[in-house]
Amino acid sequence: MNGLITRKRIIFGFEFLFNFILPWAFYRLSKSHVGEIHAIMASAIPPTVWSLGQFIRSRRIDAISVLVLTGIGLSMLGFSIGGSPKLLLMRESLVTGLIGVAFIGSAIIGKPLIHVLARASLKRQSSEDSADFETYRHQPGFLRVMNVMTIVWGAGFVLETTIRSALVFSLPVGKFLIIGPLVGYGVIGVLILWTFIYGRFAEKRGLL
Repeated sequence: MNGLITRKRIIFGFEFLFNFILPWAFYRLSKSHVGEIHAIMASAIPPTVWSLGQFIRSRRIDAISVLVLTGIGLSMLGFSIGGSPKLLLMRESLVTGLIGVAFIGSAIIGKPLIHVLARASLKRQSSEDSADFETYRHQPGFLRVMNVMTIVWGAGFVLETTIRSALVFSLPVGKFLIIGPLVGYGVIGVLILWTFIYGRFAEKRGLL
């Protein structure tokens, strides 16, 4: 048990290093040599390395890695067409906002993405857990719970995009590279906590 806790702490430490400290350090160290736009591009190297390393280690890519890598792809596109420094900093925010809109839209049409993603994830991890999850589909309030969760997560992503967009245009680049990811992780943390509380509430009400 202690070994597992220690391992998780080490992983968290490396994740913090590659997603917070090193992007800021790459930006600060390279700005005077290559200019602001290239320095922002350089700040994307550590998160890219981390995401690729996680993919190689687990042989699957998680949602956060998808956000990071897609955002970096948009950065490259923005740079190739002459994107400004502020536009490049909007990369993850734009992707997150689009995903939030997709979440809300999926709930509106009765195909909540939370259900689709949870189902696919459990199938990869354990056939037994996947079978248990499928039994919930017959509960009368299951789809409503999935819809509520999907809408809340979608709204959370849109809110994160709004906050980060405001920060992009109000903070110096160096500060944003530290504060921006903290906002993202903070929103995700609140959404996970809310999901746990709401899930327990739904179980007590017999909706799951």
